[in-house]
Amino acid sequence: MSSLVQSVDWLAIAPPTLAAAVGLAVLVADLFVGDTRKPLLGWISVAGLAASALLLLPLLDGDRATFCLTGDADVCSYTADRFTLVIQFLVLGGALLVALLSVTALKDADKELPEGEYWFLLLSSAAGAALLPASRDLATLIVALEVASLPAFALVGIRRGDRRSSEAALKFFLSSVTATAVSLMGVSFVYATTGTLYLTEIADRIQHVDGQFDTLAQTGVVLTLIGFAFKTAAVPFHFWVPDTYVGAPLPIAAYLSVVGKAVGFSGLILVTVVAFPSYADVWGPALAVLAALTMTIGNVGALRQRTTRAYSAVRLLAWSSVGQAGYLLVPIASAAYSDDAEKAVGSTLAYALMYAAVNLGAFAVAALVGRTSPLNRVSDYRGLYAKSPLSALILGFFLLCLAGLPPGIIGLFAKVTVFSAVVDAGLGWLAVVMAVNVVIALFYYLQWTTLLFRAPEGETARHPVPAPLTAAIALTAVLGIALSGAPQLVLRFSDTGLF
Repeated sequence: MSSLVQSVDWLAIAPPTLAAAVGLAVLVADLFVGDTRKPLLGWISVAGLAASALLLLPLLDGDRATFCLTGDADVCSYTADRFTLVIQFLVLGGALLVALLSVTALKDADKELPEGEYWFLLLSSAAGAALLPASRDLATLIVALEVASLPAFALVGIRRGDRRSSEAALKFFLSSVTATAVSLMGVSFVYATTGTLYLTEIADRIQHVDGQFDTLAQTGVVLTLIGFAFKTAAVPFHFWVPDTYVGAPLPIAAYLSVVGKAVGFSGLILVTVVAFPSYADVWGPALAVLAALTMTIGNVGALRQRTTRAYSAVRLLAWSSVGQAGYLLVPIASAAYSDDAEKAVGSTLAYALMYAAVNLGAFAVAALVGRTSPLNRVSDYRGLYAKSPLSALILGFFLLCLAGLPPGIIGLFAKVTVFSAVVDAGLGWLAVVMAVNVVIALFYYLQWTTLLFRAPEGETARHPVPAPLTAAIALTAVLGIALSGAPQLVLRFSDTGLF
C-alpha cells in the first residue's frame, strides 16, 4: 500500500513561505517593540522581501514541483517553473519597492497608520501573490488569490477615520468578493463535470465531458474567467479602480497597480492556456473583446482627467493602469488563435515586467511630489525640473516608456512584442484598436511630460528626499534604463515553461 503522505520540496516553496514567516514575525514583534523603535519593523520587512526574492536564484537550475499525488508524480499542486519564477520575481520585487515607499509614507504619517498591522498585511498579501503563479490546482489557486486580496482590503482602508479610505476599501471589497463568488461557482461547475481540481487533468477530462453536462462545463469555464476578469480590472469590472487608488495610501495604490495585476493575469493565464485550452473558441473571442474595451475606456478615462482636480495625478495613473491592463490582455486572447500559445503568453510576461518597473517608478515620483503637494494634482508637477531636475527627468522617462516613445525603448519594444503576438494570431481588428489607443495615450502622457519642464509657478524651493524613497526611484530608473539599453532581454521570457 502506497503512502498517502506527500513529500515537500522546501526549497521550491521557500520564497512565499519566507515572506509569510517574516510577516508573522513582524506582527508578533509589534507587541513588544516600543513606539520609538517601530521603524525597525519596516526595515525587517524590507530585508524579508529582499531575502525572499534572492531565494528565487537557486530555483533557476530547472523546474521543481511539490505536493504531488502519491500515485502520479506528474500531477502536482505547486510547480516552480520558468513562468512561476518570472511572476514571483515581479511580485516580490514589486513588493520590495512598495516597502521602500512605505517606510517613508509611514514616517510622514506620524503614527496615523498602525505600523505593525501595515507590514503584516503587506507581507501576507505578497506571500499569497507569490504563491498564485505556482498553483496548479483550482483550490490552491483560489486560496492564493484570497490570501493576496484579503490583506489588500485592509491596507486600502487602513487610515483610521478617513472617509475616502473607508469608501475605497468598501468598493474594493465588494467588487473582489463578487469576483471570488463568481469564480468559486465556476470552479464548482468545472469540478462537477471533470471530477478533478488539477489544471492538467482538467484540460484532459473537460474535452470528454458527457453531452448532458456540456452546458454545465461551458458555464463553469465562463464564470471562472469572469471572476479573474474582475481581478485584472478589465472593463466592465474596472469601476472600483480610480476611487480605490485615491483612497488608499499611495504605496498601496502602487502595489495594487502592479502586484495586484500580476495576480490577476497569472491566474487568468493558468486557467485559460493550461486548464481550458480546448475551450479557446469560448475564452479567445471574449478576452479579445475585453481587451479592446479595457484599453479604450481606460485611455479615454485618463484623457478626461482635469489637471487641476484634487488627486488627478493618482487618478490619471489609475485610469492609465486600466488601459495598460487592456494591452496585457491582448496576448492572452491571441493565445487562443495562435499556433504558438507559449510565445503569445510570453509577450504578456515581457510587457508586465516593463510595466511593473516604470509604473512603480512613476508612483515613487508621485509619492515624492505628494510630500509637499498633498492633493497630488497633475498641475502640481509644473516646473518640477526647476525644483528637482533628476526627479523630473526620471518621471519623464517613465511616462515616455508607458507611452512607448524613445528614449523609453523598453516601452516601445514591449508594445512591439504585443503587436507581434496579435498580428501572428490573425487578429487584425484588435491590432488596429490597440494602435488607436496607443495614439490616444500619447496625448496625456506627453501632456504630463511637457508640464514637468515648463516654467514653475511660485517658489522653486528644493526639499530633501528621504533615503528609502531615493532608493525606490533609483532602482526603478536603473531597471528601466538597463532594459531600454538591452530590450532583447525581455525576449528571454517568451519561453514560459507552461507547455
